[in-house]
Amino acid sequence: MGRHRSDPLGPARLVIVAMSAVAVLGLLVVGVFALVNSTEAESLPVPVTSTPTPTPAETEAEVPTLEIICAADRCPVFVRVPGGDILTDQDLGPGQRVRHYEPELEVVLDDAGTVQVLENGKERPPGKAGERDSFEVSRAQDPPS
Repeated sequence: MGRHRSDPLGPARLVIVAMSAVAVLGLLVVGVFALVNSTEAESLPVPVTSTPTPTPAETEAEVPTLEIICAADRCPVFVRVPGGDILTDQDLGPGQRVRHYEPELEVVLDDAGTVQVLENGKERPPGKAGERDSFEVSRAQDPPS
C-alpha cells in the first residue's frame, strides 16, 4: 500500500495567502486613517470671532438668541434645542465663543463662573465659580410696529 498524500496547490496557495495578507493590511490602514482623522477633527479649535456690539439700528434677527464667551482656559458648554438636536457640546478655550439663533435653547454650563452669557444681546448675571448652571433661553419677541 502506498502513502496517501494531498495534492499540493503550489502557486495558488501562495496567491491566496498573499491576497489575505494584503486585505488584512488594507483594513488596518483604513482603520488607522479613520481613527487619526476623527481625533484631528475633535481637536480642532473653534474659530474665535470678534464682532462689535450690535447697535440699536441693527435688526433683531442679527442678534443671536444666545452667545457664550469663554473667559477661562477651559469652558465646558452644552447647548441644544429643547427635546431635539444638540448644537454645542464642547470645551471652549480662552476668548472662544458660540452663537445660536434658534427660537428656544437649553443650556448647561459645567462651571458658570468661567463664561460670559448674552441672552438676546443682553448680559446674563454671571454664575458662581465652580457651580453647574442650567437654564433655558427664548428668542426675544419682535417689538410691535
